[in-house]
Amino acid sequence: MAALRGLLARPLASYYLLLSSAGLLLVIGLTMVFSATSVKDYAEGGDASASLVKQTIFAVIGIVAFWACQRLPARSFRALGRPMLAIAVVLLLILNVLFALNSLFRVKSVGPLHAELLWLYLGPIQVQPSELAKFALVLWGAHVLARKGAALGWWKELATPLFPVVGLLFVLVGYNDLGTMLCLLALVVGLLWAAGVRLQIFAALSAVGLLGIGLLVAVASLGAGSGSRDADNYRLARLTNFVNPPPLDQCAADACYQLVQARNAIEHGGWFGVGLGKSSVKFGWLPAAHNDFIFAVIAEELGVVGCTVVLVLFAVLAYTGLRIARRVEDPFRRLAAAGVTAWLVGQAVINIGGVTGLLPLTGVPLPFISDGGSALVVTLAAVGMLASFARAEPDAARALHARPPARWVRLVWAPLPPLPGRRRRPASPPADRGSVPRSRARRKDDQAAVRGARPSRTRAGTASERRR
Repeated sequence: MAALRGLLARPLASYYLLLSSAGLLLVIGLTMVFSATSVKDYAEGGDASASLVKQTIFAVIGIVAFWACQRLPARSFRALGRPMLAIAVVLLLILNVLFALNSLFRVKSVGPLHAELLWLYLGPIQVQPSELAKFALVLWGAHVLARKGAALGWWKELATPLFPVVGLLFVLVGYNDLGTMLCLLALVVGLLWAAGVRLQIFAALSAVGLLGIGLLVAVASLGAGSGSRDADNYRLARLTNFVNPPPLDQCAADACYQLVQARNAIEHGGWFGVGLGKSSVKFGWLPAAHNDFIFAVIAEELGVVGCTVVLVLFAVLAYTGLRIARRVEDPFRRLAAAGVTAWLVGQAVINIGGVTGLLPLTGVPLPFISDGGSALVVTLAAVGMLASFARAEPDAARALHARPPARWVRLVWAPLPPLPGRRRRPASPPADRGSVPRSRARRKDDQAAVRGARPSRTRAGTASERRR
């Protein structure tokens, strides 16, 4: 423990912990995507590595985004918050309009634009606007809360403009994807908690949030998400199956089919797993095995040991994000680090909890590991911002300036962070302006007194003369 505390006390410990945990999760993700998709890709196209190549391309783009974000200062992230949020809202509006046109009038596309549930297509380009909305909400929300400062104790300061924008995002995202809306909710809770909002406000927000979730569950009967008007409410079925699960023999044609198959995979894996690439549920038995339920494939192939490694890496990521939020001095950096940590860790908890049956199924990907290009790129960009904040910790900045790396390293990898601001002592009030300072008064011999020497307090003359 002493050696561990010594390692954690090093100036750049947060930076290296972040790089190692995120990098290992990315490597595990690429490996498991190949394992979960190779059979299907080979059966459909004769190329077992098709999904791996696609995911690797997005990983390279994400690493470039990580590199760019770790080079940016805090003022650049604050400036990017508002335009990024505007772009995310516009894309979500277009997605929902196209989805509504398809549901009501069977209009598949408008020019090169068409939508499929959560994805917006512009020709061959595929984008998931909800992933961009997460990062945009972190930047914009941290900027707004940091600017308000101590005024956050008043409701009216939170009501304008934070709550209306958050409510709009919840409606635009939650109508089609309740799981991603819960991730946004975890993000907002992380921001407000780091800002020091009172518990009464959290209680009121919890009541409003539960009411909103209930409404979003109800609108699935009207065609929200993957539901339809002439079918049962699938969101309500997932909730009721979690609270009161039916017998296993009825799950073949029920909403708990995925959960049962995931549990079978976990049981089959045991402590050490059946071996990498030897999973049986990926042969069409488990829907979305490469995406939402990839943790079940990890459990079957790598067992409890492999699952523990993944959980430990996410725990290290959570510790590192909160450590960065606690150590940085800038309020914006502190809030943004807490928001990103709450987003990534909350999404991992929702995904793993749904796969293992500890939480209701919501259908969100596992960060760094699930197959998906938009989610991976945005996640690595957010980690790059955390890396920039880790280098800006006071001890880390002083250490980097004390022994700066080579010039080509600073140009290629990351520039030096700014030194922490020094606390200035309050200036002393200016002295009275006289012809000659008292400390420099002339003696009788017309020589200047020694600096700092006080004149004699002895008063000349008799008492009557002094009174006159």
